[in-house]
Amino acid sequence: MNLKGKKAFIAGIGDDQGYGWAIAKALAEAGAEIIIGTWTPIMKIFTQSWSMGKFDESRKLKSGKMMEYLKVYSLDAAFDKPEDVPAETKENKRYQDASGYTISEVAAEVAKEYGKIDILVHSLANGPEVKKPLLETSRNGYLAAVSSSAYSFVSLLQHFGPHMNAGGSTISLTYMASEKAVPGYGGGMSSAKAALESDTKMLAWEAGRKWGLRVNTISAGPLRSRAARAIGFIDSMIAYSKANAPLSKDLEAEEVGYAAAFLATATGVTGTTLYVDNGMHAMGIAMDSPALIP
Repeated sequence: MNLKGKKAFIAGIGDDQGYGWAIAKALAEAGAEIIIGTWTPIMKIFTQSWSMGKFDESRKLKSGKMMEYLKVYSLDAAFDKPEDVPAETKENKRYQDASGYTISEVAAEVAKEYGKIDILVHSLANGPEVKKPLLETSRNGYLAAVSSSAYSFVSLLQHFGPHMNAGGSTISLTYMASEKAVPGYGGGMSSAKAALESDTKMLAWEAGRKWGLRVNTISAGPLRSRAARAIGFIDSMIAYSKANAPLSKDLEAEEVGYAAAFLATATGVTGTTLYVDNGMHAMGIAMDSPALIP
């Protein structure tokens, strides 16, 4: 996979644990130049951790070089334009020193500083009521989950699409709860992932015809990242997958990274949900169920 000379914008990297980081690293291994969008409230923590060398071990590429980035942008994908930002957010101490963090502003600034990009990665999600069952989720909690986790991708593509080279690739991350019941994955997050997968198909048509771009999503298995730990039962999800998936092993973040690098180079693939979950999506029954144990 050769991505030399390509530029990739990855939205949603906040540390070196999640799938966003693994995707950035895999794209860098293939030769791409990396641009990062980090959630505004943790921007300072991320940049300080990087400069202090806390990510150095994770930054090592197979070539022996260190992964670098062209620039890291403050990004809050809950807001499309400056006028969308409410006063209470602007006055929040974590935002007072920040500027230009809405999607439209970041896209315009990236285009101004680096010209057209080739790869756009959406690796962000948030559900403020994710620990609540769907039946107990408020309207605001539900809409917040869909806004931050699904519509944010639509908006990213709206604003970055005109600044991407024809033949470019966009990739998002989804989860099996979009199509099967996963008790505990609540707050509207399952609905948001279902919307994201549906949007992947429609956007593949629209962005393909309008800009010549490809739109795909990766349905990844559970990973014990910082963000996933907020769900509250990630260890149980990992153990369940390991016990019941066709491949009985831990899923490694780099496996999702390599899949993303493949999609970035697979010029005939678009509108697809690619499963990288050790085959868990193929299973119809739980092999460790007491009902199956003699």
